[in-house]
Amino acid sequence: MPSTVIPNEYHADALTLWEYHDMKQQVRPADLAIGLGSHDIGVAVRAVELYQAGTIPRLVFTGANAPTTVKRFPRGEAVHYREYAIEHGVPDEAILIETEATNTAENFTLTRKLLEQRGDRVHTAVLISRPYQERRAYATCRKLWPELDIVCTSHRPPLDEYVAGIGDAEFVVSMMVGDTQRMIVFAEAGYAIPQEVPAEVQAAYERLVNAGYTSRLIR
Repeated sequence: MPSTVIPNEYHADALTLWEYHDMKQQVRPADLAIGLGSHDIGVAVRAVELYQAGTIPRLVFTGANAPTTVKRFPRGEAVHYREYAIEHGVPDEAILIETEATNTAENFTLTRKLLEQRGDRVHTAVLISRPYQERRAYATCRKLWPELDIVCTSHRPPLDEYVAGIGDAEFVVSMMVGDTQRMIVFAEAGYAIPQEVPAEVQAAYERLVNAGYTSRLIR
C-alpha cells in the first residue's frame, strides 16, 4: 500500500511548495464559482461551503477524466462534484457542469463557451482548485479570460492531513512538483501569465525532482 506520510527528509521542501501555491486571496461575493476538475473531492467541498455561506449563487464544475482521476471519479470529475454538491444541499438548478475539459486551459475555455451559449454574463468568479493548483489556475485564467475578475481558493487542511486523506504521499508530492513545473513552463509557452518563483521555492522544487518525485513532470 502507498505510504500516507511524506518522508522526513523531503517534508520541508514539500511544505515549501504547498505554502507557495496558497495565494491567500480573500474570497468575496461573485457571480459564480468555477470548480476545476481533479482527483480531489475537496474542490466540491469548498464549493458547497461558499454556496451555503451565501458567497456565491451558482456553481460550475468543469472536468472530464484524466489518468489520475478516472478510478476515483469514473463518471467524470464534474459529474461527481455535482453529485456531492446535491447530496450536501445545493439545489440542482444552482449547478452547471462542463464535462469535456481534460486540462486547465480547457477548464476555462469550455466553461466560458458554455456560459456564452447560455447567454450568461459573468463578470466575477471564485476559482476553486486543489490546494497546490491555485497559482496555475490563476495564471491560466488571467491569460485566457483576462476580463474575468477572479480570486482563488481551495479546501486546504494541513499538508499532512491532506496527504493522509488522499492516501498516497508520493502521488501528492509528485503532483505538487508537476504543477510547479507546469506553472513555469506554460507561462514560458504563452499559455499563462508568469508567476514570481522565489529562490527557496525553486530550490525546493529542484531537490524534490532530484529525489525522484518526477512522475508528473512534462518530459
